[in-house]
Amino acid sequence: MSGLDPERLRDYLRGLFGHLEGALTATLIYLGDALGLYQALASGPADSGELAARTGLSERWLREWLYNQAAARLIEPQPGGRFALSPEGRAALADEDHPAFSAGSFSGLPAQLAVAPRLRESFRTGLGLPYDAFGPEGARGVERGFAPWLRHALVPLGIGAIEGLPQRLEAGAQVADVGCGAGAALLQLAAAFPNCELHGYEISRHALERAEAKRKSADAGNVHFHHAEREPLPGDGRFHLVLTLDCLHDMAQPQAVMEQIRQAIAADGVWLIADIKCYPTFEENLENNPMAAMMYGFSVLSCMSSALSEPGGAGLGTLGLHEQKAREMSAGAGFTRFRRLEIEHPINAFYEVRP
Repeated sequence: MSGLDPERLRDYLRGLFGHLEGALTATLIYLGDALGLYQALASGPADSGELAARTGLSERWLREWLYNQAAARLIEPQPGGRFALSPEGRAALADEDHPAFSAGSFSGLPAQLAVAPRLRESFRTGLGLPYDAFGPEGARGVERGFAPWLRHALVPLGIGAIEGLPQRLEAGAQVADVGCGAGAALLQLAAAFPNCELHGYEISRHALERAEAKRKSADAGNVHFHHAEREPLPGDGRFHLVLTLDCLHDMAQPQAVMEQIRQAIAADGVWLIADIKCYPTFEENLENNPMAAMMYGFSVLSCMSSALSEPGGAGLGTLGLHEQKAREMSAGAGFTRFRRLEIEHPINAFYEVRP
């Protein structure tokens, strides 16, 4: 082939198969999380036989899994054929209560990849798939991916960043979480602010089933979940706080939802938005976001797909709701004040919006 540089071809193929390596290792991270292998390693170094004794699983399969994880530098080889999980690895992969826990983000991976054949038709028709296309495991994966931050930071950093809001919630307030998923945020708020009445609105049947089960388990009588298509957000200005956490970019009609929020929020209410950090152009995202390829990948598999799951969907996608667009859309919905909050987060930007 004319113009083909052998060295550049070698480098290109190395990068290409590096992506395949990442996909395969990500699948084995899913298995390690699902089978409790990281938790088993967190109790101390082990060879495959010792890990088999701890878990009751097949030694031969564990041996190959250990080799992959060590080659990927996720676990550390030790003398005598043993493998160890570093303190950082324990935080990221084994300790679900640690704010850095990240293995949950891999738990929805099989469900996401399973829809890939169906997306061939989406490329032809332009119509995407709703989140319920991923089934119950998809809802569980979304919940586990965001739960660590919600558990550790929603109240002290998110609510605490807005002057006077913690005191108002302590006194008792009406709260709505629009796009509430499996209800993790509302259940955190219910525990922290028992005087509040909290309502979650969601269209995913699988997420709502998880939310209701968790509400019952927590005995959270001040939390109520609603299927948003059957019980829409009331337009009577009752809510003192509205949340939209990592969901606006997924919505088929985000502008209409913003307009509904404007009708639902009190005149002195607060709307807290968390959405993906991004920039107005592809070139800016490419230059400034080291996770751009992953984010665009998630967009095709889930976020943009969901946002195009209805005819005429907005199709914002994972990197589609940058600050300027969020400002413009909220203003178009009738909000007059918009402030970016100084909250450090590896993925999300946070905004305080008021009528």
